Amino acid sequence: MRDRTAVFVVFALNGAALGSWAPRTPALSERVNASPGVFGLALLGASVGMLIAASVSGRLIERHGARAVVAGSTIIAAAALPMIGFSTSVALLAGALFVLGASVGALDVAMNVAGVEVERRSGRAIMPILHAGFSFGALAGSVAAGFAASHQWSPGRHLTVAALAALVVLAIVITAVPGARPVHTEPVEKPRVPPIKRPVLWLLAAIALFSAIAEGASSDWSALLMTSVHGVGDGAAAFAYSGFALAMALARLAGAWLQNRFGATRALAVGAGIAAAGLVLAAVASLPVFGFVGFALAGAGLAAAFPIALSLAGASGKRADGTGGERELAFVTAIAYTGFLAGPPLIGGIAQVTSLSVSFLFVGLTAALIVPSAVAAARAGKREEAAEPVAR
Repeated sequence: MRDRTAVFVVFALNGAALGSWAPRTPALSERVNASPGVFGLALLGASVGMLIAASVSGRLIERHGARAVVAGSTIIAAAALPMIGFSTSVALLAGALFVLGASVGALDVAMNVAGVEVERRSGRAIMPILHAGFSFGALAGSVAAGFAASHQWSPGRHLTVAALAALVVLAIVITAVPGARPVHTEPVEKPRVPPIKRPVLWLLAAIALFSAIAEGASSDWSALLMTSVHGVGDGAAAFAYSGFALAMALARLAGAWLQNRFGATRALAVGAGIAAAGLVLAAVASLPVFGFVGFALAGAGLAAAFPIALSLAGASGKRADGTGGERELAFVTAIAYTGFLAGPPLIGGIAQVTSLSVSFLFVGLTAALIVPSAVAAARAGKREEAAEPVAR
């Protein structure tokens, strides 16, 4: 139970790191004197850093253990936050965001590897609950950022305090985080199939990718859909994503029960169906209230997709000695990050050619694709187990 609580806190720390700096973008943009277009390019630094780190972190975790990578990446993220707050130019801001993105990307993979180990120890699915920690952490970070901004704290002061708080919390929980440096008992010469050659991992990556596209579209475009299509004011439109995020956080608390009760495939399929219906409702609703309801349904439906996909990826790499899954989890995470990176511009391109409503119909279809992907992943996993029941 102590290890589960520690990993939950680490998930919350990751969410808080992202939730702390994102609401301060107006002040940061003013501080570096950047136009919206140039500032947008600076923000790409975080996404690029996350994608690169996720691609290589599996090998680091495999060599040094999840606990060491959790500690190191959190310390680097804490150092990056004040760098962001005190940046005086676009170049410095982009560099600081790259460092933060890379550290958060490594932390993301490491904390999920630790979560998989907790699942193995308990024998029950808990990954959705851990990801609820991320959601609540992001919510807490954003609330703290709002408090700091309303009290005229500069980004530098605010993010320095946030970084120090993160280091204190890390020091309290790190010894309980599972994943010390692994000692493999299997013969070192035993062959392992690379993740890129395993169909089941591509299908799990597709689930995470589709979920990331739908989540990214909801976070970046929901407010604009509510204002331009449903005619609500800017202030009210912001609640569309708030409802999405809150519904996702609450649904993740129940996601583990659903997975344990009905199985991963059914939990993924039902959730995807709810998410797709919600996104379509938000796109075509005649009354604004149904737009808000649609985004709340989308958040609830997508809640379990990402954590279950990562849980299954980690489980698919389990070795006979009980370790493993680092590279498999990193592979799926890296592909999912491309959805967060490429999804919002893709939605904008579709809206430019057609309309924002049509683009959200596309997002709904994307979420629905989780259903056949989940079924295919389950079948591919069974075929793999039957064909080669050895450590991968």
